[in-house]
Amino acid sequence: MEHLEQQERMEMWEKIQETLINERIDQFRAEFLELHPYDQAKIFEEQDEDIRFLIYSYLSPEEMAEVIEQVDQDIVSDFIIEMVPAFAAKILEYMSTDDAVDILNELDKNKVASFLTIMDKRSSEEIKELLHYEEKTAGSIMTTEFVVIHTTMTVKDAMRHLRKEAPDAETIYYIYVVNSYKKLVGVISLRDLIIAEGDWLIEEVMSDRVVSVPVGEDQEDIAQMMRDYDFLALPVVDFQEHLLGIITVDDIMDVMEEEASDDYSKLAGISDVESSGDTAISSAKKRLPWLVILLFLGMLTASLIGRFEATLAKDPILAVFIPLIAGMAGNTGTQALAVAVRSISTGDMNKKGKAAVIWQEAKTGLITGVSCGVIITLLIAFWYHDFYLGMLVGISIMATLLVATISGAFIPLVMDRFNIDPAVASGPFITTLNDVISIFIYFGLATTFMNFLL
Repeated sequence: MEHLEQQERMEMWEKIQETLINERIDQFRAEFLELHPYDQAKIFEEQDEDIRFLIYSYLSPEEMAEVIEQVDQDIVSDFIIEMVPAFAAKILEYMSTDDAVDILNELDKNKVASFLTIMDKRSSEEIKELLHYEEKTAGSIMTTEFVVIHTTMTVKDAMRHLRKEAPDAETIYYIYVVNSYKKLVGVISLRDLIIAEGDWLIEEVMSDRVVSVPVGEDQEDIAQMMRDYDFLALPVVDFQEHLLGIITVDDIMDVMEEEASDDYSKLAGISDVESSGDTAISSAKKRLPWLVILLFLGMLTASLIGRFEATLAKDPILAVFIPLIAGMAGNTGTQALAVAVRSISTGDMNKKGKAAVIWQEAKTGLITGVSCGVIITLLIAFWYHDFYLGMLVGISIMATLLVATISGAFIPLVMDRFNIDPAVASGPFITTLNDVISIFIYFGLATTFMNFLL
């Protein structure tokens, strides 16, 4: 099924909508179900409530489950809530267990209990198993729908078992092997299983070099591991190496998107990720904590400028360059922050070493500082016909960019050392902190060399 562009999707929907409204159910189903589930989901998301209820009535829970799995995570729970509970429960049954758990984690506990009561016992038990795991851990994102074989099986028996279990499995490209104690002892690829002789034992053809993750492992670390090893799936085990589930690459793609969005919100000084459905009040609540902190830091900057009131009174032209110096400090500090946070999140920090990263940023800050300092010195000397003023601003820029770059790289490392998310060292925080540093450097130099200026 070909993926549709936005314009094509709209044109297709106009045709489908006509069949839907005119109750030509067979034609609607034929045209709608021919689309890729992603396109079905995008069309579905854009409809008003009346049209959505028509779609609910024309599609089976199994067909609707494929659509819901592709719907944006920020709004999918709203659709589940608006459905008839029995219909929604059936949809959750047909969905991958991990996807169903993701949706239920967004719902009120009473609604979750209601859905679990309506669902069939097997699906309900599988979902309950995953719901009790801490959010953003391996247990919370793994699926229990996988194929497992035993070491004592022959290849022929394993293939027979695979054909039986494959329709309900999330993936069959890796088949995990357990011993008689249900401990994970090996893995075999589908290709190796197909080309092996039928009477060989699984323990003879499997690889015992299997990489697994503990059930409590952080999802960000798992994403890093899957990227490093190029895995399509990763087994999850308990402290006794019992196989509990697997994490597939599509789950990790969702995690990477979530983590990137989370880091971006923190870098922007937002305590939590905002969605398009947030109200003005809820958005304000998420932004206020950082803004209040930055407000106090801003007062510190204002107070610092007040301390140098006498210097400003002697030469008011100094005030013109405050925004320039503070802005440059904030910009270069944020650049260094982005590099440091990325190095920490990708693991490059451990490979290079923290001292090497700081030294690299210090050299970068020195080069950019000298370059910008020379440029601004010449510009001011030409524009204001005052070489000493140009020298003052140029040296201030050079020193400020050097210090701001080092602080932008150093602060995330300190936070990471104390197990605090380095992304919390947000752009606004670094910017405001560097404002204070830059103002102190600028007016400190101006006060020291005031005689040259006058």
